[in-house]
Amino acid sequence: MKEDDITGWFRQQRQLSPAEIPIGIGDDMAQIALERSASVLITTDMLLDGTHFDLRTATLEQVGYKSMAASLSDCAAMATIPLAAVVAVALPRGWSGRQLQQLHAGVVFAADKYHCPLVGGDITSWTGDGRFAVCVSMLSKPGDKPPVRRNGAKVGDVICVTGSLGGSGRRKHLEFEPRVQEALQIVQSADLHAMMDISDGLSTDLNRICRQSGVGALVEAAAVPVSEDARAQADPLSAALNEGEDFELLFTLSPDQWDQLCRLWDELVPITRIGRITDTGRMEIRMPDGRAVELRPGGYDHLAD
Repeated sequence: MKEDDITGWFRQQRQLSPAEIPIGIGDDMAQIALERSASVLITTDMLLDGTHFDLRTATLEQVGYKSMAASLSDCAAMATIPLAAVVAVALPRGWSGRQLQQLHAGVVFAADKYHCPLVGGDITSWTGDGRFAVCVSMLSKPGDKPPVRRNGAKVGDVICVTGSLGGSGRRKHLEFEPRVQEALQIVQSADLHAMMDISDGLSTDLNRICRQSGVGALVEAAAVPVSEDARAQADPLSAALNEGEDFELLFTLSPDQWDQLCRLWDELVPITRIGRITDTGRMEIRMPDGRAVELRPGGYDHLAD
């Protein structure tokens, strides 16, 4: 069973009250209603040594930074404002206080940079052999506009991404900038229909938007912003489509709102139009020679064999 299949099964097991839980399983964050029309959003991410980083090559400061930045990227994915985080760690035998201090330094660097204080957590250790794991749970609040979900893409929408894609395994996955401020600026400049961050690869994450929205997509291969690190690989386009951990924003909006965003956008981070939402129900990509071929979800799946 694939990750999206089991997530869908989880979602079907219990009906949540929309009045109490406006956004449940299936988006980057869940939303919980509070009194007087207020609400809070929550996300949690577990990162594993050997999967999300490798302690043989990554520093503990880098791991601490990435663990916070990944959850901050979830806040960006829905254009919400980070509030606070708690961090839990599972330690291999023999870890020292100094190592925990190094990890903490990376966590609080990201926390301070994005105004999201670390307010608590938990420390536990393996009794037998075990590898390091770190889990961040983060709270955020809506900005001036409601959180942007994945399920609102409409036929005719423009498909856009921030930054460049691919090659993140070489360095970016440990030092990326979560697009928190960019997301808030985008929703102030234009009305978005759907958005998420690219963590598992453009091909996989765009498929998630399309499936939840009941639409198709046509991506223009020539328009995909391929990073310099991806261009150094044997198949740069495949790297940009499938490698994941770019932590850029993927969003859709109407053509007129795209034009408005272009007029107003003055940030250093570029935004690129890469395709359009279609009524075909299919994921396709138009290659440079003009052929439109199937765009299969080829990104990372935690439950794939």
